[in-house]
Amino acid sequence: MFIKNFKQLSYKDVSEAGGKGASLGEITNAGLSVPPGFVLLANVFDRFLEETDLNAEIAAVLKKVNYKDINSVDKASNVIRDLIDDQDIPADIKKEILVEFKKLKSKFVAVRSSATAEDSSVASWAGELETYLDTTEKNLLENVKKCWSSLFTPRAIFYRQEKKMLKTKVSVAVVVQQMIDSEISGIAFTVHPVTRDKNQMIIEAGWGLGEAIVSGQVTPDAYVIDKRDLSIIDINVAKQEMMIVRKAGGGIKHTVAPKAIQEKQKFNGKQIIELAKICAAIEKHYKKPQDIEWAFAKGKFYITQSRPITTL
Repeated sequence: MFIKNFKQLSYKDVSEAGGKGASLGEITNAGLSVPPGFVLLANVFDRFLEETDLNAEIAAVLKKVNYKDINSVDKASNVIRDLIDDQDIPADIKKEILVEFKKLKSKFVAVRSSATAEDSSVASWAGELETYLDTTEKNLLENVKKCWSSLFTPRAIFYRQEKKMLKTKVSVAVVVQQMIDSEISGIAFTVHPVTRDKNQMIIEAGWGLGEAIVSGQVTPDAYVIDKRDLSIIDINVAKQEMMIVRKAGGGIKHTVAPKAIQEKQKFNGKQIIELAKICAAIEKHYKKPQDIEWAFAKGKFYITQSRPITTL
């Protein structure tokens, strides 16, 4: 089996679908509003490496790396990523990816790396790998390969050395998910990340696509909610001059936010509470505090990611 859709996955499938893929399956099956998608399982990448004989080549390149020299790491990363890029995905797998893509009936998808490792440190890989938003059928296969090769960015190579994981089998699954053209998006922490107050949840919201907030490029509105009675404790409206939006033909661009909305509050009270209820339900489902990514389009909330808060 190369591909599973979200409905076929749960949190037990981390070893084949990676953390992101397993989590999206879990919350889909919990009945939450998740944009549909599928996961190209980690065994596909393993097979790709085997069939193309890249395993030995990659090992040889990594063996020569001098970790004290940043240029040496950069060079190894470029060589390995080019090797992966130059090889073709096996024909039967290629066909299956395109069949599943068509089932999503979406012109644009987000393509995300979802790492799998044999030990518990897999959670911390989350930030190391790449995401390609607004991917179209034309560059889908290319972006799948880029997700695979993001296992070998300079940061990921360093990370593996630092965590003494050079001998650990690390692989990568790829999540392909219908892209929501969000008018507003952001993140939520079901426990206040600063004060660590378990009775408080914080929601951060900004105009446009969520990448701007996740990567810290804009200051979002921040809403603090009391989880006991879902009352709003604090509303902090941030001025937002820049937003990330979709380009007509695919891909994303940074643009100036329209003057009329720059200082406007992103959500009214009713919407804040609606989102808080969804986030509380996710926390209840997982029985532990969650860091949630969400999007809002055409009057509806979508959950695009949920993971345990690792810093608590």
